[in-house]
Amino acid sequence: MVIPLIQVLLYVKFCSALLYQNVAQLPKVNFDFIVVGGGVAGNVVANRLTEDPATSVLVLEAGPSNDGVLDSIVPFFLRPLIETTGPYNWNYTTVAQEGLSGREIPYARGFILGGSSSINVMFYTRGSADDYDRFAAVTGDPGWSWQNLQPYIRKNERWTQPADNHNITGEFNPAVHGFNGINSVSLSAFVSPTSSRVIQTTKELPQVFPFNPDMNSGKPIGLGWLQSTIKDGKRSSSATSYLGPEFINRPNLHVLLNARVTKLLKTNPENSALAFQGVEFSQGNNNTAPKFQVRASKEIILSAGSIGTPHILMHSGIGDKAELGALGIESIHHLPSVGKNASDHPSVRMEWSVNSTNTLDVFGYNSTALNEAFELWNRTGEGPLGLPGLGGTHISWSRLDKSSSAFMNVSDPAAGPNTPHIEIIIASDGGSDKVLPSSGNFIGIVVAAVTPLSRGSVTLQSNDPFVSPLIDPGLLRENFELTALQEGVKRAKGFFSAPAWDGYILDLTGPFANTTTDAEEVDAIRENANTVWHLVGTAAMSPNTANYGVVNPDLRVKGIQGLRVVDASVFPFIPSAHTQAATYIIAERASDLIKTSWK
Repeated sequence: MVIPLIQVLLYVKFCSALLYQNVAQLPKVNFDFIVVGGGVAGNVVANRLTEDPATSVLVLEAGPSNDGVLDSIVPFFLRPLIETTGPYNWNYTTVAQEGLSGREIPYARGFILGGSSSINVMFYTRGSADDYDRFAAVTGDPGWSWQNLQPYIRKNERWTQPADNHNITGEFNPAVHGFNGINSVSLSAFVSPTSSRVIQTTKELPQVFPFNPDMNSGKPIGLGWLQSTIKDGKRSSSATSYLGPEFINRPNLHVLLNARVTKLLKTNPENSALAFQGVEFSQGNNNTAPKFQVRASKEIILSAGSIGTPHILMHSGIGDKAELGALGIESIHHLPSVGKNASDHPSVRMEWSVNSTNTLDVFGYNSTALNEAFELWNRTGEGPLGLPGLGGTHISWSRLDKSSSAFMNVSDPAAGPNTPHIEIIIASDGGSDKVLPSSGNFIGIVVAAVTPLSRGSVTLQSNDPFVSPLIDPGLLRENFELTALQEGVKRAKGFFSAPAWDGYILDLTGPFANTTTDAEEVDAIRENANTVWHLVGTAAMSPNTANYGVVNPDLRVKGIQGLRVVDASVFPFIPSAHTQAATYIIAERASDLIKTSWK
C-alpha cells in the first residue's frame, strides 16, 4: 500500500528538529535533491549541496541514529558492531565462497546514520596516486587524477592533534594533509608498548619494511604510523562530522531515519527522455508495510553503498533485463553492468603469544582493567580505548617481487609502481577473540591482498526489496591474491623474527602455527581468510561513450536523467587502501560536479 505522504503531513505539526524519526515529521514531500543513504558519501553530498540556503535536500537513511551508540563512539569498542549481528549492522551473509573452502561469511555494513563510517575500523588510508590516475585514465576524465583531487582531499580532512597531545613530529608529514576540512583525522593518542619495537624493525629490516614518514602522500610503500578518523579519542564518522551540530540545523537539510528505500520511480512516461525523480520508501520491516513517496525536482543521488546501490537500482528496473525478468521485475532500463565488477580485499589474521602482561587482549577477560581504561577514556579521551580497529598503531604496505610466481600467467593488477600488493597491520589488540584463548597475552598481524584480480557480483534473489541480495565478493577466486597472501604471511613471520622482538615474541599460535609446507599454508589461508569489508565497483564508472559500466565520469547513470550514484560502488578498480578515505574524496568532487551542473 502506497500512502500519499501529503495526506500524512496535513495532520501533524512540523518538527522543529531536522533529524526526523517518523515520516509524519517531514515538512514537505518535494525537495531539490534526495540523497538515498546517509553513509560516508551521502552525508558529504547532503552537506555540500545545502551550503546554498536556497537548495533543499532530503536524506533517507535506512538505519537509526548514531547518537549515543557507545560501541560506535568508543573506537576500541567497535568489534561487536562488525563481528556480530545487531541493530546497527545490515547483517548480510555472502554466498558460499569457493576460494574460502566453500564458506559463507558474515558481511558487515553499517545500518546506522553514518553508514559504515559509524562501524568501521576507522583507518584513514588514501591509497596510491596511481590508483586515482588509473581512475582518470579508464574514465577519460582527468578530474579523477591524484593531482586534480588534491583540493577535495583537503576539503574533507581536518588534521587533528591526538587526545594526549604528544609530540607527533616525524610521525606524519603536514605538507600532505588538510587542516581546515570537516572530517577529523589523527594519529593514535595511545603509544603502544610495542611501538618502539615496530620502528626499530624498520631499521633492522629496511629492505622489506622501510620506514615511510606518511603513507598518505600518494606513495604508501613502507611502514609508518597509522592515521585514523578519530577526534579527541572518539570516532569521527560522516554523521558526527558532515552532519555535525553546525550543519544539521540548516533549515534546508532534512534527514529521515528508519527510511528504507524500496525503489526509484520514473517520471511521467510521456516524457521522451527516461528520467527518475521519485523515491519510494518504507519505515516498516517487510514489503507489506506502508510505503511513501517523495520527489526530487533536480536529482536523486543514490549513495546506498556497493551492496545497497545495485540492490535499489535492480528493484527499480535498472539492470540486466534477463535477470530482472526472471524475477518478475519489469525492465525499465537495460544496464547489464549493474551489480557486476564487485571487488574486495581478502585477509588473514595471525597471532603470536608474547612475554608480557601489558597487552590489550586482557580487556577481553579482565573487567577491572577494562573499567579502568574506560574511566580514563571517558575523562580525557586518552588511553587504549581510543585506539582504532585491531588496536592498530602501525601499518605496512609492500609490493611483490617482480620474480614472484603471482605474475606467472597474469599482468600486474596494481595501478602503478607505487601501488602495494600487500598490507600488513600490526594488531596490538591481539586480534580476534574467535582465535585467541580466554587467557594469555598476544600480538597479532593482519595480512591483506590489496590489488585483487578476483571479481564478484551483487544480484537479486527475490523481487521483494526486503530480501537481502546475493553477495558474492569472489574472495580468492583468482590465484594472484592467494599468492599475495602467502607472501604476506611469510613477511609477517619475518617481521617478528627481527632482533627488535627478541625476548618478547614467544610462539606463533592459531591456524598457521603448524604449517610446514606451502600446501598446508594454502589450506590454512583458504580455511581462515576473511574479508576486510571493502566491497566496491558494483556501479562502476566508465567513459561517456562506453557500452559497459553503470555511470559516466560525472556519476550520472548511463541513459537516465535525474539520477547519479555517489559511493564506493562507482570505483572501476578497488583502491590499494581501506576505502573510506577514497569514498570521502570522490563524494567531495561529486558534490562540486552536481553544483556545477545546476548553476
